[in-house]
Amino acid sequence: MSDDIERAQSGLDQAQLAANLAHTRELIAKAARAHGRTPEEITLLPVTKFHPTAAIAALAELGELDVAENREQEARDKAEKLPHVRFHMIGQVQTKKANSVARWAYSVHSLDSRKLADALDRGVGLAIEREQRDAEFVLPVYLQLSADGDTSRGGLPATDLEELAAHVEKLDRLSLAGVMVVPPLDADAAAVFTDARQLCDKLAARFGRRLYLSAGMSADLDKAVAAGSDIVRVGTGIMGPRPVAF
Repeated sequence: MSDDIERAQSGLDQAQLAANLAHTRELIAKAARAHGRTPEEITLLPVTKFHPTAAIAALAELGELDVAENREQEARDKAEKLPHVRFHMIGQVQTKKANSVARWAYSVHSLDSRKLADALDRGVGLAIEREQRDAEFVLPVYLQLSADGDTSRGGLPATDLEELAAHVEKLDRLSLAGVMVVPPLDADAAAVFTDARQLCDKLAARFGRRLYLSAGMSADLDKAVAAGSDIVRVGTGIMGPRPVAF
């Protein structure tokens, strides 16, 4: 399938994508200024799940070389086609998929168990042995917080964060980058983000370095910025609705 056909199926052209991106950045800047922050403090991570590689290539042409994906196989296929783009995993990772994720992911925002941490650590080592990663590569990981303790949707309870963080610190090929959270549908998003920020800062104090909070999407971006999120993950606001044909 040609890039032109894929872009047409995505429902986006370059001008619309640029406009969406500019609008999203303005929303971030407005939220930052409203809460005593600067736009430069906040990283935008476009979410490109379900969108074709041509749409991601168009995004890269606009200077956005970091994108987020939810599904391993979809992300792997896209990463193979777009080696100049850095793909970040924000969806749940099955342990059996860890070797694959370790080959293409530039960070994982959904680490929620020692078992997965060990599998990713081994996976990165294996990728280095096979020359699929640079010898110095270390995979940044974010601990996914389950705000309501229901781990069936991924994440781990707040009471388990420190233990997993300490385990990650012992691994050679993983680097603890921070905390990620998605508020449950019926939750007070502002409260969830505030709690996550405090937990992230507590871990940062324990390990003596800055850690980052990955929180906030299109619908709750302002609340996330207000609470101190460092990374916001925006999908529909940039990429538009999920393409039917993909």
